[in-house]
Amino acid sequence: MALDTNLLSRRKLLAAIASVTLISASDLKAFAQTRAKIVVIGGGFGGATAARFIKSYLPNTSVTLVEPNPVFTACPFSNLVIGGQRSLADQEFGYRGLLGDGIEIAQALATDVDSQARTVTLDNGSILSYDRLIMSPGISIRWDALEGYDRAAAELMPHAWKAGTQTVLLRRQLEAMEDGGTVVMSAPAAPFRCPPGPYERASLIANYLKTEKPASKLIILDSKDTFSKMPLFQEAWAEHYPDHLEWRGASNDGRVNRVAADTKTLYTDFDEIRADVANVIPPQKAGEIAERAGVTDATGWCPINATSFESTLQPNIHVIGDATIANPMPKSAFSANLQAKVCAASVARLLSGDAALPTTLANTCYSFITSDRAVSIAGVYRNDDGAFSSIEGAGGISPLAADAGIRQAEALQAEDWFRTITSEAFG
Repeated sequence: MALDTNLLSRRKLLAAIASVTLISASDLKAFAQTRAKIVVIGGGFGGATAARFIKSYLPNTSVTLVEPNPVFTACPFSNLVIGGQRSLADQEFGYRGLLGDGIEIAQALATDVDSQARTVTLDNGSILSYDRLIMSPGISIRWDALEGYDRAAAELMPHAWKAGTQTVLLRRQLEAMEDGGTVVMSAPAAPFRCPPGPYERASLIANYLKTEKPASKLIILDSKDTFSKMPLFQEAWAEHYPDHLEWRGASNDGRVNRVAADTKTLYTDFDEIRADVANVIPPQKAGEIAERAGVTDATGWCPINATSFESTLQPNIHVIGDATIANPMPKSAFSANLQAKVCAASVARLLSGDAALPTTLANTCYSFITSDRAVSIAGVYRNDDGAFSSIEGAGGISPLAADAGIRQAEALQAEDWFRTITSEAFG
C-alpha cells in the first residue's frame, strides 16, 4: 500500500498544531498563584476540554462544569451507528475523568446568565458566580425555520443531528423499512454543525441499503449546490452507490420548503417526495442558553474575538465550539477541541493580568464513505487581531482517484483521532 506523501505531511502538520504548547513553563509557575471562579457551560468536546485545560493551567482556581446529562453522546462517528457499523454505547462518555482532575460537576441545566452580576442560574435553583464564564452550548434546532417540522415531527422524521435517542430512532426506522423502500434526506443551507456530516451519513445509509436492502434507494434533497468534500463524495457515490443514492442540489429543485410528518412527505417548489424513512436535517442556531446570555446576534450565532474567544457582546464571557461565528473555521469537534485549549490559555492569561496571544489553529474532518474507507479535509488558521483567517496552502483535501489502501488508511487515522479527542475531553 503506497500512501500519499502530501497526505502524510499534512497529518504531521496538523498533529503538531493540535499538540502545540500554549502555555510555557514560566507562565504555569506564575499562573499557579491565580485564584478565581470559572464556570463552563456545556460538557461536549469544547466545554469538557476547556474545563480540563483551564484547571491544569490554574490549579488553584475553582472550575465548575455545568452539564445536565451524566453521559455525553458524541456526534462524530454517530453516522456509523446509523449505518449499522457501530453501537451507540461506543459513543457515550462520562465525566469521571474531570472529577479526578478536581473539577466540580453541576449536573443541571443552565437556564439563565446575568452578565452584569456574573452569575449562572441552574434549573435546580442554584446560582453560580464566576469571574470568567466559558460557554460551549453547541446547537439548537430552529423549529420554526421549516414549515411543518417541529418537535413532534422529529419523532416521525428524525433529524439525528444531536446524537442519542434520535440516532437510535433513525437506525431503527431504516431496519424496519421493507426492501424497496425510499429513504429521503433533507440537507439545510449553511451554516450548520459539521458541514460534511449529511454526506457522510448519506454514504453510510447507501452502504447499508446496498448490502442489506438492495432494492431500496436514498434521495438527498439539498438546499445548496455545493458542499464540503463534494468531489470526493461524488466520486465515492459513483463508484460504490450508483444505484442506491441520488443527490439533488438547489438548482435541481432540491430545496425543501415544507414537510408533512404524518405522511412523511417532503415538498420542494415543484415536487413532493413521499418517503418510507425521512431524515430531515433542519436549520440550526447556537444552543438556547447562548441567547439568554445575550451572546448571540441576529444570525442566531455568537460573534467572538478570535484571539481570546471572548464574546463581542458581553464582557467576561467566552464562547467556543459550534455556537461561534468563527468563519472560515468550520463547526466541528476538532475545531471545538482546539478552540477550547486556546480559550483556556487566553482565560488563564487574562486572569493573571496578561493579554491573550494569537496562535495557529487547525481543523481536520474525516468522513466515512464506506464502512472501512474515509476521506478528509483540513485547514489551518490564524487568529491575529481578533479575527480568523486561513493560511493559504497549509491545509488540503484527500486526493481523488486514490486506491483503496489510502482510503482505508484514512479510516484508521479517523479512529485514532476519535480516541485521542475523547481522551483529551473526558479522560
